[in-house]
Amino acid sequence: MAVTALAPITWGSTYFVTRHYLPDATPLWGAAIRALPAGLVLLAVARQLPRGAWWWRSAVLGVLNFGGFFALLYVTALWLPSSVASSIMALAPLVLAACGWALLGERPTSWMAVGAGVGIVGVLLIVGAGAGAVNPWGVLTSLVALVMSSIGAVLNKKWSAGLPLLPITAWQATIGGLVLVVVAGLVEGPPPVLGGAALAGFAYISLIATALASLCWFGGLARLAAGTVGIIGLLNPVTGVLLGVLAGGEVLTTLQIAGIGLVLGGILLGGRSGRQASRGVAGRRRSVPRA
Repeated sequence: MAVTALAPITWGSTYFVTRHYLPDATPLWGAAIRALPAGLVLLAVARQLPRGAWWWRSAVLGVLNFGGFFALLYVTALWLPSSVASSIMALAPLVLAACGWALLGERPTSWMAVGAGVGIVGVLLIVGAGAGAVNPWGVLTSLVALVMSSIGAVLNKKWSAGLPLLPITAWQATIGGLVLVVVAGLVEGPPPVLGGAALAGFAYISLIATALASLCWFGGLARLAAGTVGIIGLLNPVTGVLLGVLAGGEVLTTLQIAGIGLVLGGILLGGRSGRQASRGVAGRRRSVPRA
């Protein structure tokens, strides 16, 4: 759970980095520059190419987890206030649990349901529920991004069972990044010219908040129930708010402090099912006779 938590924590920091250091005129190129270098670095370390069915599986996962997902996130950011987008993405524990149940047979536990409910209420308190008029197309793209990433995460868990994590993550990040490069070139034209601060910002979100975070996220999915991982993902908006306070001079309200407490409590409650699942997996492994 601690390793898995590194993923949403680094994702939460990308809001601050993007707002203060990255250009906002070419969002698709921003997504491409985030995904493709991460995939190429992981591929250079893995030194292994896909074989057989993993060519088309990597393409599917690359679009679901990186290419299409990153593009939809940027479009959503243009059409929706961050508070509304975060509120919709807070449904991730429920969607991940539903996908895990449908595709993997992971039946949600009562602790998981309680933890998800508490955590979602906490996120709503953190980001605020009122935002005036809401663009329905932004709501649609946000929901599609949420469902897309949830299906991609669960399919990654299903297909990669027992296989090394590093090359599988490298393949899908690289293919997803290549898809984004093509789409960005067609829609936005040539890539932007980047200064030193932008290059440093992209290096962080690509290598840390994408490459390393993806390894932690998929590694957690391999060992925990999908719904439990979704609850841990609620640390994303918590990190964004806290970083705004520490580095951006923002002030926490009483409701936000209460929301952070609820999110942390929801993770602890949902983690009870994760520990039970881990003990079950460990027990099954011990029961397998050695050759």
